[in-house]
Amino acid sequence: MSATDLCRQLRGVFGFPVTPFKKDLSLDLDALARNVDEMTRYPFCALVAAGGTGEMYSMTPDEIVEVVRVTVEAAAGRMPVVAGTGFNAAIGAEIARRVEKAGARLLLVLPPYYTGAPEQGVFDYYAAIANGASLPLIVYSRDWAVFTPEQVARLCDRAPALRGWKDGQGDMRKYQRIMNYNGDRLAWYGGIGDDCVPGYFAIGVQAYTSSISNIAPRLSLALAEAGMARDFAQLDVLMRKYVHPLYALRERSRGYEVSVMKAAMEMLGMPAGPVRPPLHDCREKDIADLRHLMNAYADMLDVGAAARV
Repeated sequence: MSATDLCRQLRGVFGFPVTPFKKDLSLDLDALARNVDEMTRYPFCALVAAGGTGEMYSMTPDEIVEVVRVTVEAAAGRMPVVAGTGFNAAIGAEIARRVEKAGARLLLVLPPYYTGAPEQGVFDYYAAIANGASLPLIVYSRDWAVFTPEQVARLCDRAPALRGWKDGQGDMRKYQRIMNYNGDRLAWYGGIGDDCVPGYFAIGVQAYTSSISNIAPRLSLALAEAGMARDFAQLDVLMRKYVHPLYALRERSRGYEVSVMKAAMEMLGMPAGPVRPPLHDCREKDIADLRHLMNAYADMLDVGAAARV
């Protein structure tokens, strides 16, 4: 299968496993393998290993490669694995080479650490990572890495391995212009959060990355199913009952997009452990509210998980 065909067939939901850590903040690879095995029992289009929800920026390159290796092994061919990379051109290219050997099928490239880079420098960064491996690239346009439609086209010319685009801005107006300008040159994915599902599918994305996939895979899949069917009445029900209350909790502190998900997983009997700095774990005053919300999730949880709340 060509890189273009692979990216175009990824429709629905990307599962986005967290990276479990032990109490001493070392990797808990056994827990990761267990979680991935459970996630791959659901029909996600792919899994993202060591991405933003996977706390990539708190890990060393060696740890990232280990996380990707274990994810690939635990997925056991049931779905492709997308590996996160970034930092700078040299480290990003090194990670790309190594995760390809570990079995990753695609790269999710996060922005470089330096926020003041000119266009040519940014393009060189992505080209260097593309040249580090033979895998197709998905650019994750998040934080300061904001692109115009014309810049996306120029980056495609500069880095031919670029095959997919993951939006992390949540600006549907701008993203729609990017998609319309560049057409089927790329596969288009939503990536800022489950709370943006209605907007993403309204403008025509083919899949989105879901952190909720860690705790309620059936909810993630239901959101995508309703989104692809343009069933906005059903989406409204799902958003009001499940998604908006969870995201309101996540907004209580910076970095809570990971901390809250890990705390919820632990409540439901899924190993996740603490977060690493610069993030911080959920505060006690927020845990009770999260536990109450997980009770509302009961009809979207597996029987065993629901019984643990």
